[in-house]
Amino acid sequence: MQQKDVLLTTSPEETATVAVQQLKGQEIVLKCLIEENVDTIFGYPGGAIMPIYDALFDYEDKLQHVLVRHEQGATHAAQGYARTSGKVGVVFATSGPGATNLITGLADAQIDSTPMVAITGQVFAHLLGTDAFQETDVINITTPVTKWNYQITDASEIEEVMAKAFYIARTGRPGPVLIDITKNAQLQLTDYYGYKKCDHIRSYRPKPIVRKEYIEQAAELINKAEKPFVLFGQGVLLGNAEAEFKAFVEKAGIPSAWTIMGAGAIPTDHELNVGMLGMHGNYGPNVLTNECDVLIAIGMRFDDRVTGRLDKYAKQAKVIHLDIDPAEIDKNVKTTVPVWGDCKETLPLLTELVEKKAHKAWLQRFRDYEKEEIAECIEKEINPKEGEMTMGEVINLLNQLTNGDAVIVTDVGQHQMVACRYAKFNHTRSNITSGGLGTMGFALPAAIGAKFGAQDRTVVAIIGDGGFQMTLQELGTIMQSGVNVKIVILNNQFLGMVRQWQELFHDRRYSFVNITSPDFVALAKSYYIDGQKVSERAQLNSALETMLSHKGSYLLEVMVTKENNVFPMVPQGCSVSEIRLK
Repeated sequence: MQQKDVLLTTSPEETATVAVQQLKGQEIVLKCLIEENVDTIFGYPGGAIMPIYDALFDYEDKLQHVLVRHEQGATHAAQGYARTSGKVGVVFATSGPGATNLITGLADAQIDSTPMVAITGQVFAHLLGTDAFQETDVINITTPVTKWNYQITDASEIEEVMAKAFYIARTGRPGPVLIDITKNAQLQLTDYYGYKKCDHIRSYRPKPIVRKEYIEQAAELINKAEKPFVLFGQGVLLGNAEAEFKAFVEKAGIPSAWTIMGAGAIPTDHELNVGMLGMHGNYGPNVLTNECDVLIAIGMRFDDRVTGRLDKYAKQAKVIHLDIDPAEIDKNVKTTVPVWGDCKETLPLLTELVEKKAHKAWLQRFRDYEKEEIAECIEKEINPKEGEMTMGEVINLLNQLTNGDAVIVTDVGQHQMVACRYAKFNHTRSNITSGGLGTMGFALPAAIGAKFGAQDRTVVAIIGDGGFQMTLQELGTIMQSGVNVKIVILNNQFLGMVRQWQELFHDRRYSFVNITSPDFVALAKSYYIDGQKVSERAQLNSALETMLSHKGSYLLEVMVTKENNVFPMVPQGCSVSEIRLK
């Protein structure tokens, strides 16, 4: 490494002497990460990214690298890390299959607005387009599933591009960014002037201008409303606006329901928290969506799993939509008053103008529906008196033992809906799941990342027997890193959600949903992870206690009833008010 002093003129009035270092691109990448306060990288080395890994050998005291067992696992781990820590998740992968293995995780992060920077190696620039060994056009492949991507072919670009990457990933509506760096750029010696974080890009406006007139119109509608209803999503968490949101709903006294990505923005047991929206959400929030007079959507995107049939969705209501992404306004549901902007900024403005109220009779409607749902669905799911164990009772016991303080990471399927419905969340950033993409195999690697992002919290992965087998190789990551993750496999010996649909809508024609599994406990022990399997209700409480108190990771397999269905349910093609309790 060489160093020289250079006189820089930043303006007619200012000059500064800057120590310029001669560094290789591979080291500049790592210096950029350190300047962005990155502490953890999830990755897998290979030929095209080998120079960066060579430089990383000298930075082990500054950057922690977690060696995953598959590049998809790296992306999900980075998602889990980002979701619990609030920081940008970082991924390393090589070219060709290493890069293409990132696609599912990038798509998942894109649709769930998770900040991530993926850095891939690429073949030498002079080999681009020649079908060289492990060459793929990762830029065109990832364009639909990233917020931004860029290919670096010269080391002089690295500092500026990395700064832009982190700025774009974390600001506005967050998302994944991919930077592809050719091998020659990694090896090239260039001048390094020191890192300057990006805070502006001419063509990119992360936050729309807040229009006060829309805030005033929204407040007027809310103040006149007799049956207002708040729907809140992950935008509240991404904006770090939990306190502002709580102040708004408490002053306005409005019943509030959450999307699965918004769970935890206010505690589960808050008096104005009336439950979960959507296909397997709670009875009252779904039915009363079509009875409210003003619907206030905050940081949510009216996904089809929330709305059901759009032509029958909240047609009676005036709709106020608060969102940082103008593209979401009027995309699915026509808005009466659009409130563009970061909800951390817009909510206090709105709170100032709304009147303090308590909609007691309206809130009681939700509680009445809740009582009906408890009697018809919930009680037998979480407190069964006989028969095989249910997923709900496992989650219920887990709530009691963790006091609602754990981070719950779920995979995709019946267990996901059950966990989201019944898990208690006292803290924000506690419900980590694959929402929009619905990626089976998400939970195990995401739980690993979640623990690295929240070292002081208990992290429990709730996984089905099908999803677990998609990324079970990440047990090796747990083994090598020593990360402390509690794993609960709810084994119903079926691909449960597909089976439920085949039962209800395809005359019980169970087509390829019976799934045979290995001995999960023996498998875990082959990775030096302790565990046990329980099949009897009498064993469950002590098994959960053992898992939670165990020093280090632990796998608990719980055999649950095979053909239990998740209710309530809004059948596909139906209105939310047509939700079924059985």
